[in-house]
Amino acid sequence: MANRLSKIYTKTGDAGTTGLGDGTRVAKDSLRIAAIGDVDELNSVIGLMLTEPISTKIRDCLTRIQHDLFDMGGELCIPGYAMIKPERVTALENMLDEWNESLDPLKEFILPGGSCAAAYCHLARTVCRRAERKMTTLNSTEKITEVSLQYINRLSDLLFVLCRILNKEAGVHDVLWNNTNKA
Repeated sequence: MANRLSKIYTKTGDAGTTGLGDGTRVAKDSLRIAAIGDVDELNSVIGLMLTEPISTKIRDCLTRIQHDLFDMGGELCIPGYAMIKPERVTALENMLDEWNESLDPLKEFILPGGSCAAAYCHLARTVCRRAERKMTTLNSTEKITEVSLQYINRLSDLLFVLCRILNKEAGVHDVLWNNTNKA
């Protein structure tokens, strides 16, 4: 593989712009760059999850998701470009169904927490929801692929279920919301 980054700093962004993959320059605080940043942050939080002792099945799933998110960042970086395939949305749905089937139905809301891996997963879930909101807003002015919007939505659902699976595998109970305002 050729060197992709031979020089880390270019000084081209000193005036507050950055280059997209198609060569156009946009403001560093543009909605597109914010969406790319949220997807990148999500990928980093998933990287934190991977530092924890988790099952090989979850590790493999999360590693594949990291590659998908990198592809999504590439999609967002090149307006009009599509990398995420519908099969990846289906794969998330299949994992979601499989893992959710093994869990007891929820009767209460749960709070972020439990095991360290689950807490990281809750953080990933909330960053994923933010990325989804940013991508949805971006889509209202600059079209992005419908598949990417579906993927990021399913991913937040999968991460919620994975929070519960990670706690279950660690032998830790989910943290249940205690509604102190119950009558």
